[in-house]
Amino acid sequence: MEMVLRHKRPERKQTASRMIGVSVATLLTAAPALAQVSNDPFPSPIAAVDGAIKVRFVEFASIPDIDGEAARMMLLVDEPGTRRLFVNDMRGPIYSVRYDGRTVTQYLDINGRNWGVGVQSSGRERGMQSFAFHPQFGQAGTRGFGKFYTWTDTTNTAPAPDFSPGGGDRTHDTVLLEWTARTPGAATYDGSPPRELLRLRQPFANHNGGHVSFNPIASSSHADFGLLYVGVADGGSGGDPFNHAQNLNSAFGKILRIDPLGSNSANRKYGIPAGNPFASDGNPNTLGEIYAYGVRNPQRFGWDPRNGNLFLADIGQNVVEELSLVTAGANLGWNKWEGSFPFVSRAEVSLANQRGDATITYPVVEYGQTDPLLQRQSAITGVHVYGAGAIPQLANLVLFGDLPSGEIFFIKADDLPRGGQAAIRRILLNENGESKTLLQVIQAKNVQQGKKPTTRADLRFAAGPGGQVLLLNKHDGTIRLLTPDAQTSR
Repeated sequence: MEMVLRHKRPERKQTASRMIGVSVATLLTAAPALAQVSNDPFPSPIAAVDGAIKVRFVEFASIPDIDGEAARMMLLVDEPGTRRLFVNDMRGPIYSVRYDGRTVTQYLDINGRNWGVGVQSSGRERGMQSFAFHPQFGQAGTRGFGKFYTWTDTTNTAPAPDFSPGGGDRTHDTVLLEWTARTPGAATYDGSPPRELLRLRQPFANHNGGHVSFNPIASSSHADFGLLYVGVADGGSGGDPFNHAQNLNSAFGKILRIDPLGSNSANRKYGIPAGNPFASDGNPNTLGEIYAYGVRNPQRFGWDPRNGNLFLADIGQNVVEELSLVTAGANLGWNKWEGSFPFVSRAEVSLANQRGDATITYPVVEYGQTDPLLQRQSAITGVHVYGAGAIPQLANLVLFGDLPSGEIFFIKADDLPRGGQAAIRRILLNENGESKTLLQVIQAKNVQQGKKPTTRADLRFAAGPGGQVLLLNKHDGTIRLLTPDAQTSR
């Protein structure tokens, strides 16, 4: 006989939470040999009020619509060498934004007819996933001068892929492209067509790419300098049907680390750093490109500027969203584990043997998709570690959030939890003395724009000059800047 726990989320009352916690504990004690599964493994919801922080914001910049639809912003990058911010639209454009936010210029459209990229941006998940500027982009005479990289889904499937999945159709490819500007400070891109570094054949339309980034705190003398981290999802569908994430001979479900200026890869188009955990293991069944594995949909990652901790926001199946520390060679568990819990199915995890495998890197914090603060199909995003002092209430906090609901959360960077959601607290946006989520702010903006209010925020975080925190979304074209309490306008 199997005991199945499919309890509903309790109402936001402490007594109810305690009662359910006691009930679950009693059941676990009474039947330790029975398998217990749940779609809601957290007995207490995220605190709605306790410990919440309120932060002011201003509208910093506006990105233009395309054919009447708001910009689908995914990433904003500070390029200090040219004193500009760059932000992308998933459909292909990259815009430059001056530091004052008042001047927005289209720098490049990678979907332009002269480039042959063919951005596949159908649906919510496909498009230009990410981009990154080489740390030497603005330094004349260096190998990285003028170089930046785009990580995009493409309709062009003529070239042979470097990495193929274990099954499925070829819905599209995801390609890493290198662009080289002749004049990095020019208003628009003045270089040649891109050079292709690597290509993946995608078996499904979802879980395509993720984030690409250079370590922003690595100095020129550091071994990590100039190495590109590439987030690759598990290939899609649900439950990782081809078991990609745990397969060290597959590029899917991984964080890769490559040298884009090297040439010792199998295709000779990029380098594999000698310091990668599987680069010199002598095992032909492991990929040298792998930095960490066992991820499902690595939406965003970011570094703590004080100690180098690398945090990853990995979207869960249908139960648990997780924020984890990533180290070289780490196994983050998917698809054997969803967060701290053994993965059972697309709708359930096991409550037995929680965090029971010493070889797995479990989340520092995680939350349940059924939490009352969230929408259905919640999805984690992030990550920004705030080390600046301009907004004192955010000092030394790890900021992350939930994509569709627009909820912004934090945990303390100096006191990292060991799983669960008890340590999670909210950040609310202070607009004229009223506390709002980002989704509520976007909906009000939609009304001003004469548009139907969106039901999703599609939140993304970005870092500006001096540790600034900027908020992106896909529904009103507005970039927002978090500000100190005393600041009310730019």
